[in-house]
Amino acid sequence: MDPGEVAASFERIVGLTRWLSPPGLSLTAAATLATLERSGPSRLTALAVREGVTQPAMTQLIARLFDAGLVERHADPADGRVVDVQISPAGLDLLASRRAARAERLSGLLATLSQADRDALVAALPAINALASARGDE
Repeated sequence: MDPGEVAASFERIVGLTRWLSPPGLSLTAAATLATLERSGPSRLTALAVREGVTQPAMTQLIARLFDAGLVERHADPADGRVVDVQISPAGLDLLASRRAARAERLSGLLATLSQADRDALVAALPAINALASARGDE
């Protein structure tokens, strides 16, 4: 296995993900919401590290997501200076609708593939999920 080939393929998958995704939310915003959905409430600093952005950039993103009603902010009871962020019910609904829209677009593409290619994709999903989890920050 050539890591360069794998990396190039993942770049193409990122492009496909952008094409499949409905407009209105950046990939970073969508990834942040998905992280909050999977991992539960988090501090801004931890979210910034997990998503690979600066703390000021994450602070701005969370402010926009909060203004849109997609996240909730709560002061940490042990330390009022610390803010925990969690996904709101509206954020959960938005993620679900975006996933449904992507799945609908993807189903059309999958229909163009051979059964062998579709089977290969299904067989690769556990390895892709393991690779995504290998970062160890979830």
